[in-house]
Amino acid sequence: MKRHLLGIAAVTLIVTGALAQSVPPVSGPAKDGTPAWYLQGSFPDPGGRTTVAHGGIVTAAPRPAGPPTVASAAGSGNFRLGCDHSPVCDGKFGPGRQSLQRVQYEPKLGYSFTYPIDLPPGFGGVPAVALDSKGNLWVYQRKPVGSPQLLQYDPAYKLIQTVGDDVIGHAEKAHGMAVDAEDNVWILDTTQSTAKKVSPGGKLLMTIGEAGKRGDWIEDKGQRLLWQPVMIAFGRNGDIYIGEGHANESPNDTDSPDPANQSGASRIIHLDKTGKFINQWYGNNVGQGKFASSHGLAIDPKTGDVWIGDREEYRIVVYSGDGKFLRTMQMRNLVCALQFDADGNPWMASGQDGQFLKLTRDGKVIGAIGRGMGIKEGQFIEASYWVFDKHNNLYAGDTSVGRVTVMRAPRK
Repeated sequence: MKRHLLGIAAVTLIVTGALAQSVPPVSGPAKDGTPAWYLQGSFPDPGGRTTVAHGGIVTAAPRPAGPPTVASAAGSGNFRLGCDHSPVCDGKFGPGRQSLQRVQYEPKLGYSFTYPIDLPPGFGGVPAVALDSKGNLWVYQRKPVGSPQLLQYDPAYKLIQTVGDDVIGHAEKAHGMAVDAEDNVWILDTTQSTAKKVSPGGKLLMTIGEAGKRGDWIEDKGQRLLWQPVMIAFGRNGDIYIGEGHANESPNDTDSPDPANQSGASRIIHLDKTGKFINQWYGNNVGQGKFASSHGLAIDPKTGDVWIGDREEYRIVVYSGDGKFLRTMQMRNLVCALQFDADGNPWMASGQDGQFLKLTRDGKVIGAIGRGMGIKEGQFIEASYWVFDKHNNLYAGDTSVGRVTVMRAPRK
């Protein structure tokens, strides 16, 4: 009996010690150039159902009862449309997004938050913004049918142009946007699987993909379909890169009955500036050089390398401009979007972690802007696609909130 009790005590000590060692830390000090960090809980995602008063003051409307719809769930952690065959759908394994504790870095870069733009009234998050060469700000918003989704504001933040459904059609799920070197605006509709090129004057110039037909690009068969396009970026010579595959919100089409839609993997489509096919490469989910999604996409202005944000896998995957794998960088935050500042430095938006993080080219966090997930000043429900001006001020929407935040860099 004595030996038995001693054995139980020894096992208890071992198990207790193992459990004690497995408890993750909830904060950490600044170290080797990385800011101090801490864990912060999630905030209920309004899914775009917000009203925004002058000055960026947000009021969230009650969420509708019952199962989420495309309109109510887009941009939230509850989206389920067409997700039956994907192993990475939210809620299938582990806790949902609203249960997560999120890594927050101490924001000590000195940026201030302003809300100078009053968007048209009504619900609708802002998944993307972009700047043209004249300093005009383009805003891409998720709005009901019949309400313009593409808006242009001058440098004084006055609305000067809207582009309506009669010109560009209605985006079922407005997503990524970017402005090319000739000031054309490119907008992506993830659900309709199209990328559209719009002139500075608001005319539709080109559509890549076929509206409502998700599928594979097979150049030698003349089949030029897109599969859940989420972001677009441009090379130094004007080449076009389209990131496809939304991971947690995308169906896996490997068992699709549609012969035009069989690949079922995230991918990058590489075209020249006229839209002519050059090549493509695939993620295929697991391992070095792989990616389950391509939610973030940016081109390194110094090297021409393609940076891919694999959001749900918390990693950045880097390829050369011609599609050769270079390296993978594991992160501690959702890699929702990627961008390079006016000095050529890499940054990432951490999605529902609610911050913009300055990085080294090795993926080390060396600075942060933002106060985490929420609807107060300096907070974001989903910090996503944003843009820098020449002074390194940041302009950002919020996928789940109808406001634009301008983050002013401190004066040098």
